Amino acid sequence: MRLQIKVKANAKRDVVEPGPDGILKVSVTAPPTDGKANAKVIALLASHFGVPKSAVQIRHGAGSPRKLIDIET
Repeated sequence: MRLQIKVKANAKRDVVEPGPDGILKVSVTAPPTDGKANAKVIALLASHFGVPKSAVQIRHGAGSPRKLIDIET
């Protein structure tokens, strides 16, 4: 499965919610430095979809708030 997401780092809580434009909004408490926010995004999406973290991969946009994610189901 391939998803487009928009990430908000340094948020108050970790949450995955649908956006009005069909893009998932993913908020994480981790800062956007040293890959910490990306690691938290992967863990949060894995938990949300019930798959191991190894099944979630950032395909495009690792340094951007908008990302393309692949999830193996």
